[in-house]
Amino acid sequence: MRHDLRNEGCPDEPAGRLATIKKAMIEYLYLGRVPYNEGLRLQAETAALRLESRVDNVLLLLGHPPVLTLGRNARRENVLASDELLAKRGVSLHEINRGGDVTYHGPGQLVGYPIFDLRSLVNAKGGRLGPVDFVRMMEEALIRVCGAYGVRAGRIAGLTGVWCGPADGSSLDQSSDRDKERKIGAIGIHVSRGITSHGLAFNVTTDLRAFQLINPCGITDKPVTSLEREIAHGVSLPGLEEMAHQAARQFGLVFGQQVLAVESMDALRAQAAAANPEMPAEDTPLQVPAEVERLHGDPERPVRA
Repeated sequence: MRHDLRNEGCPDEPAGRLATIKKAMIEYLYLGRVPYNEGLRLQAETAALRLESRVDNVLLLLGHPPVLTLGRNARRENVLASDELLAKRGVSLHEINRGGDVTYHGPGQLVGYPIFDLRSLVNAKGGRLGPVDFVRMMEEALIRVCGAYGVRAGRIAGLTGVWCGPADGSSLDQSSDRDKERKIGAIGIHVSRGITSHGLAFNVTTDLRAFQLINPCGITDKPVTSLEREIAHGVSLPGLEEMAHQAARQFGLVFGQQVLAVESMDALRAQAAAANPEMPAEDTPLQVPAEVERLHGDPERPVRA
């Protein structure tokens, strides 16, 4: 069963764009807590289905047991805990192919894996959406989630992710007191043949002491925070599943697409088995251009955790 999470539908679009995006939608699954290796497997399976156009853009939202992940640009010294301490605390460690350095996943954190075909998306000027624009739109969705609970959040120039503070209300990237900036959401993606994977980690009720095991995303001078810590006194937060619904709604609004909730991976597989895949246009590149791929390794560019 599939449920429409957006009553307002897609926003009005110029006629020239309707032909490009009229079939595009976001299919959303909330999977609960999933072991990290299983999350990797589900991403690979879904990406293969998306590449064959057997499913639409898919947003997997879930949680993980305690785990550290090291992206392509990670430095092992940013893991501060010894292997023995990690084992004692039940924290596993994985080297993966997303951009960025080391980050933490664990209970109370909403993890999102958008398996999107960038060729199905357009930027504000009507051109194809690139990886950097895609990351910016993910940030915008999380900023709006924060806003839905009365928490001010934004960006910092030169740093990918979503940040809270400073408390004085000044611009996040112009404050003189930069220690007040607190990271609430980390983002790091991988793009292969136009299909995105990996994605976001949003601290909702996360035990922030776990971040003492690492230099989060290689950043040593800015702390992490959670939505629970930032909300006004007396405001209660819903459970992680309802938070996932909120995130899915915001993705739909930011990307201008209808969002449909899918009950399970089995339902998505059944849909894929019945689909007639459509081949991409002949002029659509299946590989990310080399100049774009190089952005993933540039510490001054935004496609990193």
